[in-house]
Amino acid sequence: MDLQPAQAFKIMYLDYFIIAITTAAGLYFHWWLYVRIQRWIARDTVKALAAGDPEKLTFLEQQLADAQQQGLRGKHLHARLEQAATRYATEH
Repeated sequence: MDLQPAQAFKIMYLDYFIIAITTAAGLYFHWWLYVRIQRWIARDTVKALAAGDPEKLTFLEQQLADAQQQGLRGKHLHARLEQAATRYATEH
């Protein structure tokens, strides 16, 4: 099966197209998974700091939303939540 140069050219670019689409989909999936895991970590931190107290949980969820709106992430977010949990314990 001999391919004409134009056909070989089309097949070659189709291969590159498939590779590009697959790579983009993989990168998007990994980004999405990373974001989901970060959300789970933040949520689990709030639940752990609340220690089963529903009122404290509600308070910390609000603090989490405020901190995320301010753009806090990672260690700064965790420190803010710990401070809020300590503040709640002293106020209530």
